[in-house]
Order: sequence, then structure tokens, then C-alpha cells
Amino acid sequence: MSAFDREIRKEYLHSKLIILDRDGVINKNSKSYIKNKNEWNPIEGSIKAISRLSKHGFKILVVTNQSGIGRGLFNKHDLDKIHLKMSSAIRSMDGHIEGIYYCPHKPEDGCNCRKPKTGLIDKIEKKLNIKVEKAILIGDSMSDIILANSINALPILLKTGNGKSTLKKLKNTDIRYLCFDNLAEATKAILKLEML
Repeated sequence: MSAFDREIRKEYLHSKLIILDRDGVINKNSKSYIKNKNEWNPIEGSIKAISRLSKHGFKILVVTNQSGIGRGLFNKHDLDKIHLKMSSAIRSMDGHIEGIYYCPHKPEDGCNCRKPKTGLIDKIEKKLNIKVEKAILIGDSMSDIILANSINALPILLKTGNGKSTLKKLKNTDIRYLCFDNLAEATKAILKLEML
């Protein structure tokens, strides 16, 4: 076991808190946005992975940028239906999501909630009365990795969604992160470390 693996086990698994991005992590991504529940399709193995984490006592939160609302491509009602479909799929495998937090703004709006800004994290801490420091944050975009580092969470990059292009951007940086092929593989690694 590497020193980094030992650090993961000691520092980050203790919190039992996992923050997931949505598009490209749980469900297939789309350059034209996921605009309705019919366009929402899970990545193979992602629902089972969330269920496994949930059954092992991890509290799971989803934090996602949804600028399609600000762009007028869909509305909050549409997003609620998408999230109901996602939550129902997870519940059907005896999993549970503690909460879904999203930013509806366009990048140019200058809000404080669009990742990598920490507004959604601040909202989580206030609403749930928890500290997300030392959580595990799993995403497929640079904004996820930057956010994780800024809140002292463990950044995990997946190669699904935007992951491969993000990996290229990270190649010549000193930003710390772990990388896995998909959420199922990341889950296997997390649960294996927890058992050690």
C-alpha cells in the first residue's frame, strides 16, 4: 500500500462522506445537455456502485452544475423529474442519496455556486450541519478536481464523461488526484481500502 493509499484510508474514509458530480459520473453526458428524464441514462455500473457505497454506510451527495436552466433549455420542473428518475433507480437497488445540490446559472452569471466555487458546499454544510473537509469528491471535470482541492476533499477523477480530456489538462500540473475508469472501479477501490 502506497503512502497516499494509507492517507486515503486514515483521513478520507473516516468521514464516510462522498460527493458525486452527476453528468459524466452517474449518467451519460451530452454536449446538448440532459434536458428531460428521457435523456437521462445511467453509465453502466454507476447505480450499483452508489448502492454499494450507501450500504457500506457512506453518506452520498450529488453536486452538479446545471447551466441548461440558465440557458433556457429546461426548467426546474424538468430537472426535478430527472432527479426523481435517478433517485428511483438508486432506491431500486437499495441505495440512497442524501441530497442533490445544483447550480442553475450560466458561467457568465458570476454566481458563487457554480463549481469550482464553493457555494453549493457552503449550502450543504449549513443545511446538514456537517463539515465536508476530508470527504471524497468524485467527478469528471477540472471544476470537480479544483473544488475538491479547495475544500480539502480527496479528488477522484473518472475517465467517463469529460474525464479523458480533463486528464490531459491535468497532465502537466501538480494538482493531486486519483483516477479510475468509472464509478464502479472507484467504488471497488474505496471499499477495498476500507476493509484493510
